[in-house]
Amino acid sequence: MEGKRLFLRFKAPFAAFRPFQSGSYRSTTPVPSPSAVYGLLLNLAAIEQRDEIEAPVTKIRLGLPDMKIAIGLPEASGNPSRSMQPRSELALLTQQLHGYPVGSSGQELAEKTYGSKFWIAPVTREVLVDLDFIVGVEADAGFVQRIVAGLNGELEVPRYGLPFAGDNNFLFDRIDPIDPPKLARWYERLARGSRPRRELCRLTVWIDRADNSRTDIGLFAPSDFVREPPESAWIPLPG
Repeated sequence: MEGKRLFLRFKAPFAAFRPFQSGSYRSTTPVPSPSAVYGLLLNLAAIEQRDEIEAPVTKIRLGLPDMKIAIGLPEASGNPSRSMQPRSELALLTQQLHGYPVGSSGQELAEKTYGSKFWIAPVTREVLVDLDFIVGVEADAGFVQRIVAGLNGELEVPRYGLPFAGDNNFLFDRIDPIDPPKLARWYERLARGSRPRRELCRLTVWIDRADNSRTDIGLFAPSDFVREPPESAWIPLPG
């Protein structure tokens, strides 16, 4: 697909991008997944992603814009000693998670708490601090212009919610169109049989809401610092 390119820089004081997981330890990926970035871009362009048909599972609409997405980490400009280090830091939060038991599960615990919550478990969550990442999007010129118009508050159409940094209580401080970055590390999707790479992570490329077994999850790793996103970093969506 040939189209117009736009680069956006996202900054957030706190962020968390949760892969599919369960248990008492909730991790985050170092950057948002391609599927999450796709939803962010549609939100900025005020394009509804959810199907309007009422069903037990909310499906993704057909006919959404085609595009290619690249996700990168910028160089820490002005601080050569940190240029090879991640701009964001990983922090851990521990909290009490209150659950709602099914049926009569755990009722024997209720007497011991004298009316207080009795179905509580400690949970540890990873959180990214001072997140700073870049998104490259290649799409039809009309869609690219619509993103910029949305950022400028020029779209007179309803928009569902706000763009958020993974968890809906984490918001972005800034989302700015930028010139192509001078140097950045771009997350490349690794082909089957690729040699081992450092900083590997699994990112959700596309979610099949009707059949989760068909959800596309890829293995990604950041490139060296380069001036242009490599071809393997451009992910075509929808999946």
